[in-house]
Amino acid sequence: MRRALTLCALAATAGLAVPTQAVAQPAPPVLPDLAGLVELPQFEIPADLSVESLTGLLAGVRANPEEVEALASLAPAIIGAAVGPADVADAADGKNDLLAQAKELLENSELPESVKSTLQRVITFLDGSGGGGPDLPEPGAVVISQFLYPTIGKGCIGDSQDSVGTALAVAGPSHLPPPGPAAGQTGFVFTALGTAPAAGEQQQPLTLSWVNVSNGRTGTQPLTNDAKINPDGPTTLSTIADTGSGQVLAVISGGITTQDEGADPRSCTFLPTVGLVAVP
Repeated sequence: MRRALTLCALAATAGLAVPTQAVAQPAPPVLPDLAGLVELPQFEIPADLSVESLTGLLAGVRANPEEVEALASLAPAIIGAAVGPADVADAADGKNDLLAQAKELLENSELPESVKSTLQRVITFLDGSGGGGPDLPEPGAVVISQFLYPTIGKGCIGDSQDSVGTALAVAGPSHLPPPGPAAGQTGFVFTALGTAPAAGEQQQPLTLSWVNVSNGRTGTQPLTNDAKINPDGPTTLSTIADTGSGQVLAVISGGITTQDEGADPRSCTFLPTVGLVAVP
């Protein structure tokens, strides 16, 4: 089934700036500034960067509700591919349904150009017109693949205060997210910006659904607080998936539960967000 899907290029990879200094050895690489970072779908980070530092850099991300709702409407077809039967005919039907949805949305002249651009990426991913998908990382490099768009959780901060959710993927081997994905695995991190710390019990799971379109593997699993990332907030959940090597299409959706010390827990749900990652 999964082999029926083809891939697009999502590989605007950015090298890191190295400061010029009069020393024999080159200085350690530094991260690009926030404005540049959040605009890149894929970027390299220093191998010793902490996951808390990484999620902190994304604190300025903003989301447009209209755009998120339009793009999230494609997620059910992707989730269906992750949990559906591995039948070639069903795979072709699922791909064609998703293509039809994306093309129909793309033809809607009311959509902002940013939405149309993202939809075009999805279309070329599925019909093969964009090439082979994201570039595979160099050996030893830690490459972050951001999801295609930030999502929104209604009432996650307060009764009338929404949270922006950011998701990213890290192909192994890497130490991020803890305990670190091994070779052939992929780590996923979701941060609900502006929220209280994660509650001990998550009432509604935040779920990762993924399809490796190169090797046919699929999976669905919850993101958890087991790694204790950002224990003082914002809520940051993660998981490590046995994707194997290849091009991986993923969706994160569902709910989170947050809780400040001495306060009642607060639960909310996020619209789905979609991402691509190349696993060496």
